[in-house]
Amino acid sequence: MTVSPNALLAVRSSADVAIAVGEASGDWIGALAIDTLLKQHPDWTVEGIAGPKLREAGVKALHQSEELSVRGYVEVLRHLPRLLRMRKGLMQRWSMTQRPRVLVGVDAPDFNLKLELVVRAAGVPTVQVVCPSIWAWRRERIHTLKQACSHVLCIFPFEPALLQEAGIPATYMGHPMAPLVPEIIDVPSYRVALGLEQQAEYLAVLPGSRGSEVKYLGQVFIQTALELLRHKPALKFITPLPPGPLLEGFKQSIPAPLKPHWMVVAGRSHECMAAANAVLLASGTATLEAMMFKKPMVIAYKMPWLSYQWMKNKGYLPYVGLPNILLDRFAVPELIQDAANPADLCKAVLFQLDDEHNRQQLERVFLEQHQRLLQPSGDIAARVVEQVMQS
Repeated sequence: MTVSPNALLAVRSSADVAIAVGEASGDWIGALAIDTLLKQHPDWTVEGIAGPKLREAGVKALHQSEELSVRGYVEVLRHLPRLLRMRKGLMQRWSMTQRPRVLVGVDAPDFNLKLELVVRAAGVPTVQVVCPSIWAWRRERIHTLKQACSHVLCIFPFEPALLQEAGIPATYMGHPMAPLVPEIIDVPSYRVALGLEQQAEYLAVLPGSRGSEVKYLGQVFIQTALELLRHKPALKFITPLPPGPLLEGFKQSIPAPLKPHWMVVAGRSHECMAAANAVLLASGTATLEAMMFKKPMVIAYKMPWLSYQWMKNKGYLPYVGLPNILLDRFAVPELIQDAANPADLCKAVLFQLDDEHNRQQLERVFLEQHQRLLQPSGDIAARVVEQVMQS
C-alpha cells in the first residue's frame, strides 16, 4: 500500500508511537522501552495492542495483547478471521487515517511483519523488537524483514551480524530478563521463600503456561515423576502455573502416590527454578530462564501431529532449546514428540540430577551466557526508537 505525499500531509497523527505486542513476554519487553520513552517525553502518546504492563505504563489499548496469544499453526486457523480483521483495522488506521510517528512491533512476527510492511510503505518508520528466529527456521522471512523494518532490535548477541549482512539495520539490546536474575543463585534463600526443605532434592517441573501446552506435556511429566520415584523415593517436585483453572486442573491430575511429593505454586516460576536441583520443562522462553538460573535441565516438547510435521521441515538447526542454540551444541538433552516419553525423560532427568561434573560444567557455561545477555535493554530500545523516529 502506498500513499501520495499530498495525502500524507492531510493525515492526522493520533499518537507519537504505535505498538503491537502478542505474548506476555512481548508486553513486558515493550513496556521496558515505552516506560523509558514516556519518562523522557511525558507529553508523548502511545497506542496499540497492549498487555497489562504496557497499559500500566500509559499505553492506550486499541486491543489487548491476550487476543493474539494463539499457539500452533493448526490452532491459529480457528482464530485467523478475527486476527486478520484486527490487523486490517490497524493497517488502515496507522497507514491512512491516524498515522503515528513510529510503529514498534514486539515479537509476534507472523502478525507484526505484515502490519509493519504496510505501515512502512505508507511512510511510517518501523522498529521490530525481537528478531524472528531466521537463524533456526523459515530463513526466507529475512526478505520480508528487510522490507518491513527500518530497524531490528535483537535479544541475542549473534543476530545483528546476520541481519547486517542482509542490509538490515540492527542493534543488540541484550535480553531484558537477564538483569532480573542474580549471577550467583542463593538456593537456600529461594527455598526459604517457598517454604521448601533445605536438604531435600527437588525437580522443578514446568509443563508450560498455557492450557494447550499442559495438555500435551502435563500427563507425560506426571508419568515421568512416577518413574523417577522408583529410582529416587525421596525426590520432591515443584510446579509453578498461572493461578486459575489451569493450576487447579493440574493439581487434581496428580495421582495419590505423588501428592505428598508435589507442590503446585501460583506463579513464582523463577523462584521454583532457582530453588530446584534440576528442571524438567517445555521448550520455550523458560529454557532461557532456567539457563540464567544455572540449572541442569531436560527440555521436552509435544504438539499436534500436523503442526509438528509442518514445523520440522522448516528447521535449520539440530536443536530447539535456547541454551543449546546459544551454545551451538547439545549442552542439555532435548526430547521432542515421541522421544518425550516417561522412560526416556526419566533417564535424562536422573543424569542431570546425579552427575556432578556435568552440573559444574553447565553452571560455568550458563554463567558466561548470562553475562553476555546483560545489557540496559530498555534504554537501548528507547534510544533506537527515538533515532528511527527522527531519521
